[in-house]
Amino acid sequence: MTKNQIVIDEENALIFDSEEEIYAHFNSDIELLEKAFFLKRAKSDFSEQEQEKFEKHLEVTLDAPDEVWHVDLEGLSVDVYAFIREFKKDFYYVALTYLTGGETTFVFSHFATKDKKILKELRKGEEVPVRDHTVAVGAIEGDSLYEGDPLAKGLYEAMILLRSDKDIPEADFQKYAEMREACVESADEIWRSADSLGNILVTFIRESEDDVEPHYVVVTVEDEPSGSHSLLFSFPTNDPQLLERYRHGENLQADEVVQESSH
Repeated sequence: MTKNQIVIDEENALIFDSEEEIYAHFNSDIELLEKAFFLKRAKSDFSEQEQEKFEKHLEVTLDAPDEVWHVDLEGLSVDVYAFIREFKKDFYYVALTYLTGGETTFVFSHFATKDKKILKELRKGEEVPVRDHTVAVGAIEGDSLYEGDPLAKGLYEAMILLRSDKDIPEADFQKYAEMREACVESADEIWRSADSLGNILVTFIRESEDDVEPHYVVVTVEDEPSGSHSLLFSFPTNDPQLLERYRHGENLQADEVVQESSH
């Protein structure tokens, strides 16, 4: 795989050298979707000229949809998912997407609409559960942050405020989720400290081994009677100053820590 290739779905060999190649490959699917939905909107719906000013709603629709549906449309060569978000009464934004591992890797088409008939058509397929909007974007299933734990949420929000603007975007944290287990199992550093409320926090740090992977940090809370640890949250970072903030307290050896996968 060359450095500049665009990976849509490696497992299914959807790897391209340019955006032009991607659109050429999916051209029949794009045309089919637009004919079935975008071009069938009522004449009273938003005009194509109006659509341009609504394009800013795409990102939040993908990040926090109100609904996700598996599109039921004969003739598609791949599975397509409709992300729908309502911004105000009778104003919806729709994104028709390709998903890889639950993440959007390609958008076939996107548009604003107030046409309830089009929405009804999009909802004919199977509905996919969506994530709780109150959960932090960077939360990973299995950690306390994902479950809305107040301690995890407070510490996570403090970390987000301290991050450099040039650091890895919060929306990209999920891409590095597989590093969490390796960080805990083979951390380069483990630090224990008490916060102002008396919670014993144990932080695992795995340093980057090359210029491609970032550093990774896992923050846990220690249960004093058992010495086990509940995972609060984790994150990737390329910010040395942020990393340094987690190097405080007692520096532990890995064999001193009893691990617990969750709480």
